[in-house]
Amino acid sequence: MRMVFVAVTAISLMGSVASAQAGCVTGAIVGGIAGHFLHHGAVGAAAGCAYGHHRTVVKRRTTVY
Repeated sequence: MRMVFVAVTAISLMGSVASAQAGCVTGAIVGGIAGHFLHHGAVGAAAGCAYGHHRTVVKRRTTVY
């Protein structure tokens, strides 16, 4: 139950994340959940944050306005 509360809270706060951290929160949530099943939640969250931020930067560079 605690994990569900944390996930819902984190997702609800995603709207207020600064643009410099875009992708990090989403990646950290996914990576943390995946890492939890492998008993390495913190490592998964850190890797997910890095990957999510990287993908967001790449997507912004390739988007034509």
